[in-house]
Amino acid sequence: MTLSVLMALSVLGGAVVLAATSPSTPASTVPDVDVTPGVVGFIAIAAVAVITILLILDMTRRIRRTRYRAEIRARLEAEERGELPEDDRDGV
Repeated sequence: MTLSVLMALSVLGGAVVLAATSPSTPASTVPDVDVTPGVVGFIAIAAVAVITILLILDMTRRIRRTRYRAEIRARLEAEERGELPEDDRDGV
């Protein structure tokens, strides 16, 4: 093995030893019930929900608009060719 590979393995081994012997974290003095996101967390989640709903509504509107435009384009092309779909022969 080359010197650089040996050095990399020794550094990696040292990191593993340090990770295995890390000191434990002290016990929390605050009860878990008292740790909450609070008003700021509620407002953030509510904003994400409202923005998601608005994006879904906008996406639905855009898809519907695209589908209607395609239907109208198909009808206009059929009229130019002199063809009418079965449901449009009554003039409606």
